[in-house]
Amino acid sequence: MSPQSVPARSRFSLYLDLIRWDRPAGWLVCLWPTLSALWIAADGFPGWHLLAVFVLGTILMRSAGCCVNDVADRDFDKHVKRTAQRPVTTGAVSVKEALGLGAVLALVSFGLVLTTNTAAIAWSVPAVLVAIAYPFTKRLISMPQAVLGIAFNFGIVIAFAAVQGSVPAVAWWMWLGNMFWVLAYDTEYAMVDRDDDLKIGIKTSAITLGRLDVAAIVVFYLLFLGIWAVALQPHALGAIFYVALAVALAQAVWHFTLIRTRTREGCFKAFRINHWLGATVFAGIAGSYLVRAMLTN
Repeated sequence: MSPQSVPARSRFSLYLDLIRWDRPAGWLVCLWPTLSALWIAADGFPGWHLLAVFVLGTILMRSAGCCVNDVADRDFDKHVKRTAQRPVTTGAVSVKEALGLGAVLALVSFGLVLTTNTAAIAWSVPAVLVAIAYPFTKRLISMPQAVLGIAFNFGIVIAFAAVQGSVPAVAWWMWLGNMFWVLAYDTEYAMVDRDDDLKIGIKTSAITLGRLDVAAIVVFYLLFLGIWAVALQPHALGAIFYVALAVALAQAVWHFTLIRTRTREGCFKAFRINHWLGATVFAGIAGSYLVRAMLTN
């Protein structure tokens, strides 16, 4: 059966599968740092307009990225247990369809950015370019997760640009800290497919780090939380923020218990629950501003 002969409702289901609609962990790990940056940039609640722009934009761009990623990896994915049944890999969705859907989603996301300001629009261009380039870096560099971190971290930069019209030093410190979080959770993700990736020649941080993978992930988590704690200290967020960091640190310890034996199940679970760590840090930031607003009113 050709892709065109599949009933419309079934095609819609395939498109939802293509963009990982039933697996929100991928866009949630992008969303929480972006919202954290938005709150810091605005010194509190940024307003409903910007909140809607960045929530919807994050979901749309992650979905567009999935389309590009699956097209780029279609010949590799068929050799990986976890990805062998993806729609593009099986031929249920054509390359042209996947790229067309990705383009539409990216254009809608860009339309949302157009409602902000010139600085945010300007930063959104390299963000899209890096997102497109990421899937192909797995053939070229030993730590493609770093490129993924750059792509995911553009939400922080664009958030500050949208609120302040510029990107101050604190944004770049948050960017750097979040890079280590991306390295942590995407290395956990890469550990799931390490055996398959070794066979087909894909490069990942899990392969590059070898037996240092677990120790490196722990260090990445510590660097993420430590850099954000120091970078945001001048904002006087208060006890709620530091309690949230402590809870996030406890979650990092839990992740260590999940990945230390390097089982596929443990590593995949650690990746899937990472968004709770990001949500905890954001809750600490948003909660601090909420309490401050209540005390000053």
